[in-house]
Amino acid sequence: MTRSLARIHDLQPILNAFTVVLDDSAMASARDADEAVRRGGQLPALLGVPVSVKDHIWVADAPATNGSLILRDFVPPEDAVPVARLRTAGAVIVGKTNNPEFCYRGFTDNLLFGLTRNPWDLQRTPGGSSGGAGSSIAAGMTPIALGTDGGGSIRIPASFCGVVGHKPTFGLVPKEPGFKGWKTLSVDGPLARSVRDAALMLSVIAGPAAADDMSYPAPPTQSYRDAVARPRDLGGLRVAWSADLAMLPVDPDVRTVFAEAVQVLAGLGCELVEAAPKTAHPTRLWNTIALVEGYSSEGPLLTSAREQMSPGTAEIIESGQGITGSQYVDALHERARYTRVWAEFFEHFDVLVTPAMQLTAFPVKVQTPERIEGQPVDPFFDDWCTICLPANLTGMPATVVPAGFGAGGRPVGMQVMGPRWADALTLQVAGAFERATSWSADRPAL
Repeated sequence: MTRSLARIHDLQPILNAFTVVLDDSAMASARDADEAVRRGGQLPALLGVPVSVKDHIWVADAPATNGSLILRDFVPPEDAVPVARLRTAGAVIVGKTNNPEFCYRGFTDNLLFGLTRNPWDLQRTPGGSSGGAGSSIAAGMTPIALGTDGGGSIRIPASFCGVVGHKPTFGLVPKEPGFKGWKTLSVDGPLARSVRDAALMLSVIAGPAAADDMSYPAPPTQSYRDAVARPRDLGGLRVAWSADLAMLPVDPDVRTVFAEAVQVLAGLGCELVEAAPKTAHPTRLWNTIALVEGYSSEGPLLTSAREQMSPGTAEIIESGQGITGSQYVDALHERARYTRVWAEFFEHFDVLVTPAMQLTAFPVKVQTPERIEGQPVDPFFDDWCTICLPANLTGMPATVVPAGFGAGGRPVGMQVMGPRWADALTLQVAGAFERATSWSADRPAL
C-alpha cells in the first residue's frame, strides 16, 4: 500500500490523474488487511489490493464532484454498489480519479481539477471520460480501477493508455446509488493491467442489487476468473473481424496494428471471417438518447449555474432540451431494431473483433480531432469514438486489450465484442490474445 500511495504522490504533479487521495483511510484499511492475514483463514478475493474509483462514482465520505465546480462540495452519503462490493472483497480505496465535467467528453479536463495527461506522452490525452483511471493504471499507481462507460469511457482510455478495459453487459454491474447520468447507456466496469485482473474485479462487482432497478442476474455461466485463467487456444470459435465496421474512418497506423492483431488471432485456432453487422451509422441514434438523458440529469443546472460549467458543456446539455418525449420513445424503438441486427449477427459468430479506437491519443487541450483518415470529424460531440457506440446502444460486453503501438509510439487497443451476457467469452478471447503477445507487459517511460 505504501508503494502505491508513494507512486500516486510522485506522479500526481505530472499526470493529475487523481482528484483526491485517501491516504489515512487507505493505510487504516491496509493495516486491517495485514491483521486479517495474520489471523489466517479464508481471505477475500481482493484483500489489500489498492483500487481507485472514478470521481463520478459515489464513495461514502469522499468527494464526488462529477468533474464540476457546481458539485465541488458534494460528499455522497453512501457507496455505490460496486464500491461497497470492492470493500467487502477486501480492496483498499486509495482515491478518486479525474473525469471531464459530467463525463460528457472522451478526453479528461475540467475547470475544477484541470487536465489529466497520458503517461506514454505527456502532451497527449489519456482519453475519457475515465481518463484519470486509464492514466493511473498505465503509470502503475494501482493495479485496478473502477470506471464507467456510456459511450466508450472505459475503452477509450484503455486504448489510448495501453491497458485493459472491460465494458460489461448492461445490467450486469449495478451502478447506483449515484448521479442520474445516462440511465440506459452507462455501465460501471474495470480497467486493469491485465485481462486476469479485470476478470477478477468483474467477478467481485457483478450481480443484481436492489439499489439498481436496471441490474439483472446473468445467465448461469463459467466464472470470469476461470474463463481467463485456463490457458487455451481459440479452437472452435467463429470470430468475425472488421477494421472499420464497413463504414467508419480509421487512421492508417491503427489499421496496420489491427491487421497484425488479426494475424495473431489466426494462429490461435479460431475460424476468422471478415464481417460486420449491416446497420446504420450509430452516432445520430446514440446522440438522441444520450442528449435526452443528459438534459434530464443536468438540465436543471443551466439556469442556476451555467457560468460555472466547462467550455462546451452547457451547449451539450441544452441540445437535449428540444427532443420531445415522443422522439425519445421513437429512438428507443429504433434502438431495439438496431440491437436486433447485432443479436442476429451473433447467431452466426461468437465474437467480433475491431480496433478499440479509430485513432491514437490526440493532444491535450483539444476537444475533438479535426480528421480521421482524412475525413472531417463533427466537432459537436464525440464523433471520433464512433466504433465504441454499438456496445452501449445494444448493451453488449466489450473488452479492450493492448495490441501494439501506432505513430509516435502511441498505444493501440483491440476490442472484442460479443452478445449480451458473453462477458466471460470476450474476456477469454482477449486473454488468449494477451498471452500470445507481449503488449500488456509494456510500460511507459515514467
